Amino acid sequence: MVRKGILRRFAPKCVLLALVIGTMSACNKDKDDDIKVEPKSITDIVNENSDFTILRAAIMRAGLATALDGGTLTVFAPNNAAFIASGFADVAAVNAAPEATLKSILEYHVLGSVQKAGDIATGDNQEVTTLGGQKVYITKNATGVSVNGAKVTTADLAASNGIIHVIDRVLMPPSKNLLDLAKGDANLSYLVAAVTRASANSSTVLDALMSTNNAFTVFAPTNQAFIDAGFATEADLTAANSDTLTTILLNHVLPGRVFSSNLKAGDVTTAGAQMINIDLSDGVKIKGKGNGTNTAKVTKANVLATNGIVHVIDRVLLP
Repeated sequence: MVRKGILRRFAPKCVLLALVIGTMSACNKDKDDDIKVEPKSITDIVNENSDFTILRAAIMRAGLATALDGGTLTVFAPNNAAFIASGFADVAAVNAAPEATLKSILEYHVLGSVQKAGDIATGDNQEVTTLGGQKVYITKNATGVSVNGAKVTTADLAASNGIIHVIDRVLMPPSKNLLDLAKGDANLSYLVAAVTRASANSSTVLDALMSTNNAFTVFAPTNQAFIDAGFATEADLTAANSDTLTTILLNHVLPGRVFSSNLKAGDVTTAGAQMINIDLSDGVKIKGKGNGTNTAKVTKANVLATNGIVHVIDRVLLP
């Protein structure tokens, strides 16, 4: 009887205490739910991500840390592997590059507005102006999103001042047309000799490579590719029939900008009205009708010129 009396006497107080504790817990939970962690700036994210150590060094070298701390931006951010694949072996290589060059390259990766992956329309080569005033070409298709052929490997990293998309290559702003780009590559000197000889009777190839009104894509055979095709020296190309060379060279040209992300498997008509076959089952392989079973491999893709794109290949495409 005494024990029951005690329970009756303290029961209302226990209930009241439980209600108070429950209310306090609910209030604390509501307060916890109201606390929101603000996203970090683009610069902060780059500084704290161990996969962006080379990018971080490039930003510091170019003096762009403050610029990437504000505004409303989209950054296509190459990770360490992307820098290495693009010829920047490490932080030391970036620090050895001219500041102005790095600034131009990095500004080519930045848009002055937020472009989430889901907001990008499906389509090829959508022109967008970068922070540096030049154009990049964004493609969205069944394989994902790419910019100038560089694949977005991680999309929509949210920052307080925009969005980061991680890409697998460094984007190089174009500064030369297709012909000058070939002239600047010692490994394409045979191609330049072939173009020069082909222009003896027809300016068709030369006009395409120097065009300021239209864009073209060139599958550019290396010097060794020409040697393997029977042109042992540049002198052999100079002595070759110019019309024959024109036919061969036009077999390497496609109208428009065709990045690796735009290529589709199957037969494609070239600027010379010939057919070449593209195989995407293991990298990018191309075959001309005169190549038999031999295919050319793309050894370097998506080299952007002011008037098109170069894909370096290891075999001449014979019509």
